[in-house]
Amino acid sequence: MFDLLARLTEGGPGTRLPPERQLAAQFGVSRNEIRKALARLELDGRLSREVGRGTFIRAPADAGSSDLDALRDSTSPRNAMEARLVLEPEIASLAAVNATFKQIEGMRVLARQMREAETWKDYETLDGRLHRLIAEATGNPLLSAIHQTVDDVRRAVVWRWLDTRPARPPEDYSSFAEHDALIDAIEQRDRIRAMEAMRRHLRTTVDKLMGTQA
Repeated sequence: MFDLLARLTEGGPGTRLPPERQLAAQFGVSRNEIRKALARLELDGRLSREVGRGTFIRAPADAGSSDLDALRDSTSPRNAMEARLVLEPEIASLAAVNATFKQIEGMRVLARQMREAETWKDYETLDGRLHRLIAEATGNPLLSAIHQTVDDVRRAVVWRWLDTRPARPPEDYSSFAEHDALIDAIEQRDRIRAMEAMRRHLRTTVDKLMGTQA
């Protein structure tokens, strides 16, 4: 796997990766192996997926990575969720104004894929992509960058505390309906409802997290 990860990113920052089928043929592995490797690279922040454009190699972490590591070490799960509750409802509100039709369709696709996720790791990757897409849909690069930092810390400190039994999200997992309600509000350009839907969604996660830690 390590060799495959290195080969996938050898093109350098900004390089657009070919489709999964082409990568599988190029490296002589199954599409499933390619899919797992891409998910791992995205989770590590080494790839970015842009709806309608493709998958791109991200620049390696620079000197600022030490600051990010320090944040991960000093941030509790409660801290991370408090930051999300301050930031993401406002992001959802702005996305309701500025999201393009293509971005909204991308949100719908991700929400459907989450319902089909075979593992919690797959769900986590897709969930991160959805929230990042909502941040990008604000049309504000600064907000999107701030969200990326919060999300990087969140992925490091929150998910490991959540109860991930059984092996995959159940069919009635609460986040499915919450995501749908959030996307509906964004599509209908309802800023207040989008803000409230995001806040409800995050509070559900907080409740699960605090229940796990109790």
